[in-house]
Amino acid sequence: MNDLISRLLAHDRIRAARHHIERTDELTLARQASLSAIPAPTGAEGQRAARVAELFREIGLTNVSVDQAGNVQGWLNGNGEKGDGGAQHAAPLQAPVVLAAHLDTVFGADVGVAVERRGHRLEGPGISDNARGLAALVAVAEAMVATRIPVARPILFAATVGEEGSGDLRGVKYLLNGKRDAGNGKPIAFIALDGAGLERVIHRALGSKRYHVTFRGPGGHSWAAFGVANPANAVGRAAALLADLPTRQTPRTTCAVVRLGGGTGLNSIPQEAWLDLDLRSEDPKALAQLDVTVRAALERAGDDENRRRTPGSPPLRIELQLLGDRPSGLTPRAHPLVQAAVAANRALGHDAELTSACHRPRRGRHGR
Repeated sequence: MNDLISRLLAHDRIRAARHHIERTDELTLARQASLSAIPAPTGAEGQRAARVAELFREIGLTNVSVDQAGNVQGWLNGNGEKGDGGAQHAAPLQAPVVLAAHLDTVFGADVGVAVERRGHRLEGPGISDNARGLAALVAVAEAMVATRIPVARPILFAATVGEEGSGDLRGVKYLLNGKRDAGNGKPIAFIALDGAGLERVIHRALGSKRYHVTFRGPGGHSWAAFGVANPANAVGRAAALLADLPTRQTPRTTCAVVRLGGGTGLNSIPQEAWLDLDLRSEDPKALAQLDVTVRAALERAGDDENRRRTPGSPPLRIELQLLGDRPSGLTPRAHPLVQAAVAANRALGHDAELTSACHRPRRGRHGR
């Protein structure tokens, strides 16, 4: 693979594309800053998507559109050239390679997203995750169009929605689950650009399930109705049971209570109380088993509280709402796509770590 990458890097048009990217680096940074300054909370990416669509058209991608999910799509046809005058053409029928970057950020609409430049440093919420990925997506597309790199099959450049938090990978799922424009074909390869740096090549997907769990009861005055089943007690019992669950290290599997709440006043037993759960594992079977165990613990918490209620009073009810379902996955280290990514980084003087999408905390905020 290293020899193949070396031969590619020696190709006249590849060298021209690299030179184009280096020569336009300041433009890429300016685009990064301008994109980061457009608010794009998960579920409200439209304004940023519109700007990316404009950029796709400006650089010469064809068939630029915003799909039903809100993803921005732009195509480079299989001859490595744009259409006449940038005209719109039907999307290619051959299965494409997808290069994607997500539009949304973890920051809500109430967070200011102004970008400041301090020397060579850009600072602002989401400037790396994922304004950098979007700017790189545009830069790669522009370099390939400008230098007319010949490609064996079409390339779909996609700016996707719903990657962070409650987005549940909505945009990528739309691209991959068959809800595509007729004839586009399932992608033969998918590469995502997320954040800055060349330190890591992520080839393992961390699976997760997110739940909103609600316990409901009759409620009442904290003195007069004392003894009825209390949803707040059930939430406490559930949190304690979940905290005591054994966790696996191989494969690593986790269950976290991430939010909880309920009640309306200091002198009333709540009619409902709730908690949010985040279950994760790199192994789909381990995640499925954890899911079963967690559900049993929640039922036990409700049953324990119901056994203690005043005879004849209504029992608690439990409701589970699935907020997110992200599948685990693995592209083997020996896969050509992984090896190509490692070799390409090495050719640029970097040895990348192979890792999973573990979403470490990053300064001042948390990931997916």
